[in-house]
Amino acid sequence: MLRRAVTVPLVVLLTGVVWLTLPLWLIGAAALSPFVPGHWRALRLTWLLVVALTAESLLLVVLLGTWLASGCGRRLRTAYWEGVHYDLVQGTMWLLFREARRVLHLSIVTEGPEPDAHPGVPLLVCCRHAGPGDSFTLVHALMDWYDREPRVVLKDSLGWDPVVGTVLRRIPARFISPGSGEDLEDQIAALATDLDGNDAFVIFPEGGNFTVERRARAIERLTGLGLHAMARRAEGMLHVLAPRPGGVIAALDAAPEADVMMVAHTGLDHLNGVRDLWRELPMDKQLVMRWWQVPRAEIPEGREERIEWLYDWWQHIDDWVEQHRPEDLSPGRWRR
Repeated sequence: MLRRAVTVPLVVLLTGVVWLTLPLWLIGAAALSPFVPGHWRALRLTWLLVVALTAESLLLVVLLGTWLASGCGRRLRTAYWEGVHYDLVQGTMWLLFREARRVLHLSIVTEGPEPDAHPGVPLLVCCRHAGPGDSFTLVHALMDWYDREPRVVLKDSLGWDPVVGTVLRRIPARFISPGSGEDLEDQIAALATDLDGNDAFVIFPEGGNFTVERRARAIERLTGLGLHAMARRAEGMLHVLAPRPGGVIAALDAAPEADVMMVAHTGLDHLNGVRDLWRELPMDKQLVMRWWQVPRAEIPEGREERIEWLYDWWQHIDDWVEQHRPEDLSPGRWRR
């Protein structure tokens, strides 16, 4: 609460200052653009930052209004107000992705089962974690294409963003702190309990965004734990981290009626930092998301069998990424 009491006014104040000085920002970005590679790169990035900052500030003002209208927060966790907050998130993300597609020339292609393929069945969504903003893209697709209400597990550090920290404390979600000593599997199980037919529990089994360095550390960790068979399987996967099965198994146990949705994506996963993003603007890229729905009857029951099943799927995702990676990326650059 104290953290948001500091960050919320700062964001709103910063937005006001940016809009008051916006002509200067736009003139400066336009003047800089001829000296920067890429067509109007500086101007495009400036505009996107202004849009994102404005959307965040407006949403914070609306969130204050919902808090007051819900009896100063007393009814916020009711089904009605949770639905209101999901609608607010969906509308804001629609705006941001619309601007990203328009300004960055970014397209998003979704492949997989139709949204009504299994109506009324709750989903456990296991997604590859790589590239900038893939968690936001996944949530956007779940809400916009599949018409689902996501329940998200994410690191506590993301709660520093005032909108994320506010909204995700008003809808079913969990901030977790790896290394804090808390039982993370219990927290995951609690969030995955009592899913209804339009819910989607979201988890990233790799536990972090893919980089070559993290891949090597994950293999070393498995070897150090004496899990040599799992380490060998991880060595055979070039584009994903070795999945950590504990959270997935906890979610499966907590939601025995749910199907599983496996998600792979490629197109932006070679962008590992601000320098990569700057180099690629305007992107003119296509992000492809591939979904596979796994019926509950096809999921094994035993723990060891489920670990093997999860590794099999992650190998399948790795193979799919290998086959669908962007053509303009050479293998050397991709694996850098």
